[in-house]
Order: sequence, then C-alpha cells, then structure tokens
Amino acid sequence: MAWSLRTHRFTPLLLPAIVALACSGDDGDTAASTSSSTSPTTGLTTGTTTDSGGTETASTSGSGSESDSTTASTESTTGGTETDTATTGGTCAAGQIVCDGDTAQTCDGEGGFTSEEACDSACAPGLGCVECVPGSGQCDGDVSQVCNEDGSAYVDAKACDDLQGLSCDADSGFCIGPCASLGTSYIGCDYYPVVTPQLDNFIDDNPYAVAIANTADEAATVTITQGGDELMSVDVAAGSVELVTLPWVDDLVLGNGPSTVAVAGAYRLRSTQPVTVYQYNPLEADITNDASLMLPVNTWTGEYVVVAWPFLQSLGNAGFYSVTASEDGTTVNVTPPGGGTPTQAGGGVDAQGNGQVTLDAGDVLQVFVAQDGDPTGTIVSADKPVQVMAGHECTQVPIGTNACDHLEESMFPVETLAKEYIVAPPVQVPDDSKEKAVVVRVVATQANTTLTFDPDQGVNTSLANAGDFVEIPPTTEKFVVSADKKILVAEYMVGQGGGYGTSDPAMLLAVPSAQYRTDYLFFAETGWSANYVDVIAPDGASVQVDGSAVGDFTPIAGSGFSIAHVLLSNAGDGAHSVSADQKVGISVYGVLNFGSYWYPGGLDLELIPQ
Repeated sequence: MAWSLRTHRFTPLLLPAIVALACSGDDGDTAASTSSSTSPTTGLTTGTTTDSGGTETASTSGSGSESDSTTASTESTTGGTETDTATTGGTCAAGQIVCDGDTAQTCDGEGGFTSEEACDSACAPGLGCVECVPGSGQCDGDVSQVCNEDGSAYVDAKACDDLQGLSCDADSGFCIGPCASLGTSYIGCDYYPVVTPQLDNFIDDNPYAVAIANTADEAATVTITQGGDELMSVDVAAGSVELVTLPWVDDLVLGNGPSTVAVAGAYRLRSTQPVTVYQYNPLEADITNDASLMLPVNTWTGEYVVVAWPFLQSLGNAGFYSVTASEDGTTVNVTPPGGGTPTQAGGGVDAQGNGQVTLDAGDVLQVFVAQDGDPTGTIVSADKPVQVMAGHECTQVPIGTNACDHLEESMFPVETLAKEYIVAPPVQVPDDSKEKAVVVRVVATQANTTLTFDPDQGVNTSLANAGDFVEIPPTTEKFVVSADKKILVAEYMVGQGGGYGTSDPAMLLAVPSAQYRTDYLFFAETGWSANYVDVIAPDGASVQVDGSAVGDFTPIAGSGFSIAHVLLSNAGDGAHSVSADQKVGISVYGVLNFGSYWYPGGLDLELIPQ
C-alpha cells in the first residue's frame, strides 16, 4: 500500500460556529553501521491492536484500573438466562436464589424450592427479581448504559461518539465500531494535542502542526475541535498521512511563566478509524523545535512521573510540564521532588511546586519552574485519566554548551513503565559512522530503588525516594539500565557546541523492550538536513524500513539486542513504516545546523505489574 501525504493549513472564515480550513555498539568503541532506506512510501504493515477482552480503555481511573465500560464484543446477559437446578441436575444450597427464565426461585437445599416469584422485569441469580441483570447493557440514544451491581437501574457508561465512528448497538447495549476495541498502544481514535512553550520570536512564521497517519484499511474522517468549536474536519485515506497546521495557543506558547491553567487550551482530535498522531513544535525545520508522540486517551491513567530539564539561568528560560484533562471535574495533585523545587506560582500551584487543581475536559495546567528549579521527579496524580507532557522552552544540554533548543515529550503512564531499558545514542551528522553524545536521566517511581548498569556508568545506583534521579554526563556508550522497581529513562542530545556533529538539544523517552512492537507507521518532516530511524531489534531479527531490508545491525553488548541507524529518504512525503518478524523499538530524529527533533516512533502501552 503506497503512503501519501497532504497538508492542511488552518484558515479561519467568517462562520459562526465552524472555522473552515483550506486543504491544499558493543560498548561504544565500535561505530554503528548506517544503512539507507530509499523507498519511503511502501506499504502499511498493521491495523489496530485488540486486547483479549475487547475493552475500550486501558485505564479510566487514577489508579490505572481496567475500564468497566465494555464493548459489543463483551458478552452480557440481558434477560435472566440462568438455568435452574433441574436443568443442571444439581442441588442448590438452602436460601440460594436461582432463576428459571424470569422466575426467581429460593432453594430449600433438598432439591426443591421454598418459594418462587414471577419477575416483572428480569431475574438475576443470587439477587432474584431486579430491574435489570447486573452487567447487561442497553442504549439510551447514543449512550451505552450498564446495569449496576444490585440490578436496581441502568447507569450511563459511555457516550458512543460518532466522531470516533461509534454507535450504540441496540442488541447488546454497548458501543460498536472500528474504535470500540483499540487495545493499548500508540494507535487510537481520541487525542489531545497540546501546544508547549516556545521562544516567542520563533513562532510567527513557523506553524504548530500535527501529523495524522491512518493505520486502518478504510478511510478515516478526522475532526479537530477546541472547547465547543469545531475547527476542521479532514478525510485521511487508508495508508496515508495528513499534515494539519493549527493556530498557536497564546496562553501556552508565549512567555515562560507564571504557572497557569489554560481553559480549553488543548485541541481535541477524533478519528472514525484508528490513527497515530505526532505533534511538531514547530513544524518546519528550525533552530528551536522538537516533536512528540501523542498518546490516545484510552491509554491515559492518573499516575505519572515527570522528567524534564532545569531552569536555564543564563537565558531565563524555564523547564515545564503540562497536565491535560479529558473529563470534567478532574482533580490533579502535583508533588515536587524532595519536598519542593523553585516554581513560578500560579494556577493552583505554589512557589515550591505543590498544588491541587481541578480541570475540565480540554483544560491544561502548565507549570513552570523558577531559577534553580527542575521539574524532574514531580509526581502527578489524578482521580481521572490525564495526559502529561514535559520539557523546556529552550535550553542547553549540558548547560553551558551552545546552543539552546526546545524540548518536549509525552510522559508514559507509570503503569506502563518497566524495570529494564536499552540506551543507545543516535548517530552524528554528517559523519554517521560515529555516535552522538547524549545525557541520560534515570528517574525512580518508587522509594528505595536500586539501579544496575551494563556496562557500569560510574554513577549512583541507589535512589531513596520516588522522583529521585541520577544523571549520566555526556556519553556515546550503549548500555542496559535495569532496576528492582519501575523507572523512567530520558535521553537528551548534546548541543552542537559539544563537538558531536550537527544538531542541538532534543529529548527522547526511552521505550522499554517490554513495550516494543512488530510494526510502526511514523512521519519525518522532509525539510531537515537528515532524518533517521534507529531500530533496536533482538539479535537475528528480520527488519524492513519502508519495505527495504535492514542489514547493518551493531550488537549492544550483553543485551541480546542490536541497533541499526537507518537514513530516511527526503525524496518522499515524510511517511515511513517499520515492520519486523520480532518486536523492535524505534526512535525517529532529524537534524540541521543548530536544530533537531527526537521522539519514540511508537510503542505498546500495556499495563505492566510492579
């Protein structure tokens, strides 16, 4: 299947409610080999992932518990269909209530019944006559309702959103459609793109944008809204990528403090087919930008740990994190590391970074640190699912090395983090036979976490508290970091002044091997001097990038994995794919003179036990 890309630019018209758009190796001593992919638009290898139970959301509570809103693929009993003891040939205990159709019978313990009652509505085993059988469904218009635990009433479970291709099935009472059973990965139907802080003088002529890739085999209709306003609707053909530019949100992008809540600050992007979404801040190759993999709402939880970068005193630029709600009345608690970090108070957050804030759907809490502050290690907890992003307006890596660049990335929920990660630096440009140095941060999610590095990195390996972290200075080594408790790992490209080739700071969250996939679809904007996809694969795996076999892998000592740095062709439209016969991890990056971006190309987001 050939991939194609179209660009849509936001153009407001004088309409009362709708704004229309005009679419138009080893240990680092051995250099990793570089392979080149020259057919960037070859076929899609995947559709959507489906979990075994057909549930629609991976987690809908602050603790990351499984959703009780099930889809039509979940069987339910709607009319008291349990058989009585005469059918099964058994004897029920005295006092036990069984159902014979819509008749409730109370067992006498001797094979008979002490009483029976004809039910007006339904019979539920163990309960008797009820209004409805617990767990059964019905439709109230486009709302799926589920019978409560005591059978006394149906309660609203989920609105079957037609903008996500969902409708309520009259037979089952549950939502059905391509987006009903998504599984838990970066592929989804409901996203909240969020503008993040940028240097004010770089945004006027360089737009904020999202890239939308349709992973399904049918066309998708994508609708973008903000608050109560529909901004645009665009069709994305099967096997294609649409690039959409959107207005900057001044409350989020301008300035570098104080902390604030931007009411309806997030965009909402919904699709009738499963898609992947990446945001570019800004889109065009420039000297200060980064990109982020967006996570669909069905993978959000209420528990996150932040990793970012400290306040840059020389330029007065701040590290930040943002929290976005998808449901009204979401209570968010933020707890800084070590009891407090200097913070620009506002939006319900105090000068030490502590706070409790209530957000409605689409609201964004944006927190800036102050001089000497660092948001890394902040714990974000919410009673409903939220999205957390973090980064820096524009910073140096390491501080003191020219030049500054924007950082941002979506944080992975704690429930999806793991205890082992592979860290592998990107390549230098133009000499891609050499690795580029990175700074690495490893953050604890629980107290008393012990780290192990292979090979050893010469840093502290004991983290006493949740949110504590260790920082590895610039290194070109590939290594494995493991822990006895879940950890979060971030990599930062060293600035061009460090002498490791073209580029500037960019930020990547490392993906644990437990969340690798066999197929990916991603976008790499073609205006960069060079774009790469790095593939970390089990030794001996067969991998294709854009339909071309990848052969030049370099082993990562002691890991059982190897890495290939694949140069992407800029001759196409920016759409690319990776497929493999074993699960692999990918990261995508682009560089130019004093500029770069870097993001994980995708991942599964399965809930991993502690």
